[in-house]
Amino acid sequence: METVKVAIAEDDFRVANVHEKFLKKIPEVEIAGKALNAEKTLELLHTKKVDLLLLDIYMPDKLGTDILTTIRANFEDVDIIMITAATDKAFLEKAIRNGVQNYLIKPVKMDRFTDTVKEYIQSRNLLQNKEEVDQNIVDRLFKNSDESKTEDNRELPKGIDALTLNKVLEVLRNSQKGLSAEEIGKRMGAARTTARRYLEYLISVDKCRSEVEYGSVGRPERKYYDL
Repeated sequence: METVKVAIAEDDFRVANVHEKFLKKIPEVEIAGKALNAEKTLELLHTKKVDLLLLDIYMPDKLGTDILTTIRANFEDVDIIMITAATDKAFLEKAIRNGVQNYLIKPVKMDRFTDTVKEYIQSRNLLQNKEEVDQNIVDRLFKNSDESKTEDNRELPKGIDALTLNKVLEVLRNSQKGLSAEEIGKRMGAARTTARRYLEYLISVDKCRSEVEYGSVGRPERKYYDL
């Protein structure tokens, strides 16, 4: 799998360091660099190969949203996720119009941060080595499928995120056999405890089932199956 080179544009070095630590938990990611203002961000893009830019809005010299058009004009292959404390609707609207991949409002918890970056990587990998696409790929990229809409629109309990829930469902549906929580966690890039929490929720809403299997050695293991 190709490494994704990620740059961090964040004026608070403490926050930038936290985000860097989060990124280092994702094996597919390589840190391309960090910038503390808009000018340094553009310099970084000029000098380094960057696939994904994590862009703050409130920076000392310019707003992150004010350099979106410059980035789009000069670095068309760079994807952007905004991470900001800004809650003004106008910022979000401008980000959407400039093709931003996602928009996270600070403070961002590690699980939400890593899930968002992994979701980006998953979409990126979906298009790798493909000259043509079909409707299934388009639906998965734009979350247009009926299944995605059903899960995204469901009123979810605290601690259950729709994006992560759909990942767990996808892993289950792509498997021909039962999987343990640890196996599912590895496939979706999450901790075993996180995977188990989502699996138990899916059981509660009749979206999957589990069985206890006894191997030749070791203790019994719970396996999860798609319905």
